[in-house]
Amino acid sequence: MKFSLFMYCTIGRRHELEAGLAGLNNDYYQRMLGEIAEIARFADEAGWYGFGHPEHHLQIEGFEISNDLNLMASWIAQHTTRLRPIACGYVSTTHNPLRVAEQVATLDHMTGGRLCFGVVRGYQHRWVDQFKIRPDLAAVGKWNRDTHDDEYNRRFFEEFVEVVLTALRNDTFSYEGEFWRFPNDNLNPHTHTVYSDYGAGVDADMTIREVGIAPRPLQSPHPPLYGGFTMSMSSAVFWARYGGTPIVLSDKMDFCEALWKAYREEAARHGVDKPRGHECGWGGVAVCAPTDEEARRQFADMEWFWNQWAIQFGQGMPLQLVGSPDTISRQIEEAQTLLGIDEAFFLVPQGIHSADQINASLELISDKVMPRFA
Repeated sequence: MKFSLFMYCTIGRRHELEAGLAGLNNDYYQRMLGEIAEIARFADEAGWYGFGHPEHHLQIEGFEISNDLNLMASWIAQHTTRLRPIACGYVSTTHNPLRVAEQVATLDHMTGGRLCFGVVRGYQHRWVDQFKIRPDLAAVGKWNRDTHDDEYNRRFFEEFVEVVLTALRNDTFSYEGEFWRFPNDNLNPHTHTVYSDYGAGVDADMTIREVGIAPRPLQSPHPPLYGGFTMSMSSAVFWARYGGTPIVLSDKMDFCEALWKAYREEAARHGVDKPRGHECGWGGVAVCAPTDEEARRQFADMEWFWNQWAIQFGQGMPLQLVGSPDTISRQIEEAQTLLGIDEAFFLVPQGIHSADQINASLELISDKVMPRFA
């Protein structure tokens, strides 16, 4: 069984965030980078599998100052030797899919074949609306669920994923869909014989028939694919088409059982073979301490963070892996018995807690929880 971390890239402690504009404080940002490196080094040495992080921008408040996925994945890889950066994920409404495929392949090489990645739809309107690549796209959330904007965003997202994976899996390709066409212009305006003599996809008359990214991914056919946090059956089933791993932070075991089953059925329809338990990643917000009482006390600041930040985006409090090693182990055992989970995700209160606090929690999990599931 694999154990992975996830963080939001929070820049400060509760009192620092409450003071306002923490994201503009360079001392806090330098400290955050150092603490992320400390957490990554500890997790690497303790045998954790991956370290996930999201993409969000314009975060002057500092609650989720994650910015560029590639840079943060490189930072994690720089300070580790085995731990996998999980860049989860590229926000489809704000990127060109061909560029994302190229970045993923390049970063896979730069991390020595340790990269994992994901693609998401985008739910934070303030920054998505500034970065979006088409004026007809919108961020999606509780305010526009089941509307035209929601459905349109989903169609764009699904085509985006298809283009990214097509580019990663093929030396050269052509594609034409509702939103994207590659090659976009089929005639090179001047002769360049290197294209036709030493390449592929360009004829001698400079007709561009196919394009391809370079380098190819180091992992074949591409780095492991993840779906961002989901409580949606439709999102989980979508990832089954590609063998991706949606991350589900839920204590609703009936829902999880139905979701895992729907995933297997959809995967079978698309010829995707994943062993039982590998369908989705499962987990929750995590704080481990010697006693349940101490863990709950430490969790208070993370609960404040969630209520201030995530709740207003329509994200209810996920499963809480908060307690002693025995308490957390029992929660994992229940999920493993029911779902056969292969990977557990621990969303840690990075930034809200210091690196020393985080690593003390991780040490208990590493020493007293993980060996039970070796």
